Amino acid sequence: MAQEANVVMKHVVLLGDSIFDNAAYVDGGPAVLDQLRERLPAGWQATLLAVDGSTTSDVAGQLARLPKATSHLVISTGGNDALGHSGILEERARSVEEVLSRLASIREDFQRQYRRMLETVRAAARSTLLCTIYDPYFPDARLQRCAVAALAVFNDVVSREAVAAGIPLIDLRLVFSGSSDYANPIEPSVQGGAKLAATIARIVTSHDFSTSHTVVFGSGQKAVFGSAKKS
Repeated sequence: MAQEANVVMKHVVLLGDSIFDNAAYVDGGPAVLDQLRERLPAGWQATLLAVDGSTTSDVAGQLARLPKATSHLVISTGGNDALGHSGILEERARSVEEVLSRLASIREDFQRQYRRMLETVRAAARSTLLCTIYDPYFPDARLQRCAVAALAVFNDVVSREAVAAGIPLIDLRLVFSGSSDYANPIEPSVQGGAKLAATIARIVTSHDFSTSHTVVFGSGQKAVFGSAKKS
């Protein structure tokens, strides 16, 4: 009984989009939530509040439904914001300057949305872990090349805001590294979900969330960047 009393009860909540809410894409296999629960220590809980199709502005509504016992937030958002601007890949332009100006406007709008989301997250006062947007896996090489380049604009925002806030970050581009990690060009497969769940479990059970430094995690690796937390 004494040993049971020493078990630390923690509750991890997944927020965001179909990177976590991927049950519809794994053909009856375990979703990210199922795989995370298998990897967390005894006594820990995991809850899914992420919703397929959600954008960054939807995270605030998900936060409003947090269980009272929530100890950790893990957030993967931005992919659908980027998807909403995918038409730019087919637009015609008269100059490189015109293209860059259009991308700059998209970036500025996303930064405002992401920063507003983080303000709401910080107000929740829970240990928080962010995720970048991962690269898609399109079979068309031209589309893949353009999509990766365009997503760098969004991931720059995510990385900058994470560092400015002193929040640890999973770089999903390092976790999802091959075709078998994808159920389709933009959704995690069972294998990809297992890699993501293992990475999350490792971080939430070992990282010191009180540190004032942002740590960027990949799959089995990490790099540390110094950044003072905002007060």
